[in-house]
Amino acid sequence: MAACIHTLLKVLTGCQRQLLSTGGSSHSGVSYAVSRNLPVRTFAAAKPKKKTKKEAEAEEVKKRRRVLDETGRQQLYVKKTKVPVDDVYLVKYYPTPVYGALEAIDLLKRFQVLDFTPHDQAVYINLQLDMSLEKKKKVDQFVSTLQLPHPFKKDLNKVLVFTEDANQVKLALESGAAIAGGAELIKPLLHDEISADFYIAVPDILPKLLLLKSKLKRSFPKSTRGTVGVDIPKMVEVFKTGYEYQVDHQCYIITQIATLDMPTDHIFANLQAILTDACSHRPAEFGPFIQGAIIASHTSEALCFKTEDVLQQPEEEQQE
Repeated sequence: MAACIHTLLKVLTGCQRQLLSTGGSSHSGVSYAVSRNLPVRTFAAAKPKKKTKKEAEAEEVKKRRRVLDETGRQQLYVKKTKVPVDDVYLVKYYPTPVYGALEAIDLLKRFQVLDFTPHDQAVYINLQLDMSLEKKKKVDQFVSTLQLPHPFKKDLNKVLVFTEDANQVKLALESGAAIAGGAELIKPLLHDEISADFYIAVPDILPKLLLLKSKLKRSFPKSTRGTVGVDIPKMVEVFKTGYEYQVDHQCYIITQIATLDMPTDHIFANLQAILTDACSHRPAEFGPFIQGAIIASHTSEALCFKTEDVLQQPEEEQQE
């Protein structure tokens, strides 16, 4: 009996020491807690449960897209090959409409009335050209001057004539040139004291004008542009009323052709003159020169138009 009591006291004493060493607490104010020095156990990931054949078939049916009978229903998301059937539609889901040139001009005039915008606003065209030739050759970017059938500019162009002949200077001024003279005009031009819209010259003075080549750039007199010659009155007359356009960004022509208050047939005639002149810079055997054509005004949306009816000559002219 005494041995059992002694053993029990030893067990109680050991338990009390264990509680005190763990820092736990009892109801009497002594704290105790479970020891944190527990062994670390790792567990393997559970294997996914294999799906039965019925479950796999049911999931496949859910993934399938439900097919609806849309016969006779107007599609919202369609390819860009269909024509809209309504007046109001999302433009990005349908092909861009292409109008005839006369129809596009009439639409611009209608837009101006509906929008209450200036009736004399400028009309522009944007042409994309195919500059390719045989093999790897290309058409060089060009600058062209032509006489529009119906000029839209109110003021005449300012023409400067380079010549050292006093008689030619007098003749140029009488023909309508704004400025005429020889090498004495080089310094004022370099210092921006004088300027002009067009610069023409006689062949003899060209070597003295090389200092102006970097200053005038594309406006420098060249025989290919018709700004070098001996017939001063004719050149002055051409460039005094001429209209100039050029190719930018390798293959684009962006230029004004008229004002919106001009009659439709006048705008069409100016458009035809510019397209015909542009196409003359590439041989016809290489195919169509103009790949895309857009007409627009300052405030209206750009409209694509066909160039075939513009470049097509009337039957009477073809017979002649």
